[in-house]
Amino acid sequence: MPPKIRELMAELSRAGFVDRGGKGSHRNYVHPTVAKPITLSGKPGDDAKRYQVRAVQQAIKEAKS
Repeated sequence: MPPKIRELMAELSRAGFVDRGGKGSHRNYVHPTVAKPITLSGKPGDDAKRYQVRAVQQAIKEAKS
C-alpha cells in the first residue's frame, strides 16, 4: 500500500524542507541545499503516486549529501 501524501509532507519537514505554499492542492517544498523545489499534489489523505515517492526520496538524499 502506498504512503499517504501527509506522510511524504512529514518526511520532507523532518529533513528540513519548508512548505512555501502552492495553488489549489499543490504544495512546493524548498531546501537551501537542493536545487529545485519538490511539488506534491493531492489532498493529504490521498495515496501518493510512485513518482512522488521517488522524488521525495531523491530530494532527501540530495539534502543529506
